[in-house]
Amino acid sequence: MYSVKFDIITIFPNIFSGFTSESLLAKAQERRILSIKTHYLRDWTLDRHQTVDGKPYGGGPGLVMRVEPIFKAISDIRKKTKAKKSKTVLLSPRGKKFDQATAKKWAKLDQVILICGRYEGVDERVADYIADEVISVGDYVLNGGEVAAMVVIESVSRHLPGFMHDAESASKDDHAQYTKPEIFEPKKGTEWRVPKVLLSGNHGKIEEWRKGH
Repeated sequence: MYSVKFDIITIFPNIFSGFTSESLLAKAQERRILSIKTHYLRDWTLDRHQTVDGKPYGGGPGLVMRVEPIFKAISDIRKKTKAKKSKTVLLSPRGKKFDQATAKKWAKLDQVILICGRYEGVDERVADYIADEVISVGDYVLNGGEVAAMVVIESVSRHLPGFMHDAESASKDDHAQYTKPEIFEPKKGTEWRVPKVLLSGNHGKIEEWRKGH
């Protein structure tokens, strides 16, 4: 029984091949902690050209992804999975900022459906009537939603029971880290040292130092 099923709607499913088949994500799928499935949006088109886009009403550059194939894809995916706790997410630079709190919350869902936009954007009716949330992974614009979907999948997965070897690693605050050697000499006469407090064995002082770094 999977903890979470990630369903990705995209016109470039091969982008995810390496991402899903390496490292912790690959191991988690083998252990059935999670599943990741890509869905080729063009499979839900009706014309022989498998058209998923159109010119924007009112004019403007580029093309906009159409609402019909996205609606059909979401409907079919929901019917097949019948997840009790499911969320459909449109990835867009205009969305709400994705953060750690959201990742933890979504880790408690049964299913996360991720809609990857392309071109100049997605018909706004997808945001208004289909998606439960519109999410941005940062204040910048990507070529499409695929990389953003990877960010969401990896950050959510880290909070699933059994995904991380050390559960504490999933939720710890980020801070500066050091390892061997204690003194590194990139060139003669130059020494890059590990802060003395980390070598002191005084856990109270170490914790205090980490909060500031």
